[in-house]
Amino acid sequence: MTTAARSRSRVRTGSRRSPTDAALIVRRLTTHRDGWVPLVRFDPSRRWYTLLETAADHQAWLLTWLPGQSTDLHDHGGSAGAFTVVAGVLTEWAVGFGRCGPSHPETAETHAGGRVRSFGPAHVHRIGNTGTTPAVSIHVYTPALEFMRRYVVDPRAGLVEVGREQAGVDW
Repeated sequence: MTTAARSRSRVRTGSRRSPTDAALIVRRLTTHRDGWVPLVRFDPSRRWYTLLETAADHQAWLLTWLPGQSTDLHDHGGSAGAFTVVAGVLTEWAVGFGRCGPSHPETAETHAGGRVRSFGPAHVHRIGNTGTTPAVSIHVYTPALEFMRRYVVDPRAGLVEVGREQAGVDW
């Protein structure tokens, strides 16, 4: 088992909701536009984000993306989650897993206009704005994010962890 597979298999205990619950929270937040529209900002140097809501069992974030801005390949440290694009279009590249690790490097999927994408605690992906207009998205994680691991896909070793970002330190 690779280092990444071992670390992905450790799931935190504590208050947790399902990916479906995270999707319901995302839907609730998107309908209360007065709570997040005034917070929208764009940063030309990097993807911008702010915490929208935190509770014992989840955390919600508002993210903005100018064309060309993206994340690295990452997980959510054992948290499940959901997101929706409330303005613009984002592309998600997810790594699929088979019995022995990544079954394919990345599969691209376009997200736009209120469709909610939910995922489990072992989900590994990257997201980016490959379009020509700014994008805004809302993300919910359960439990709240404590850390995220960054990865690369190696043709021989599979998914390889190359970094770790800690909540309260790196974001």
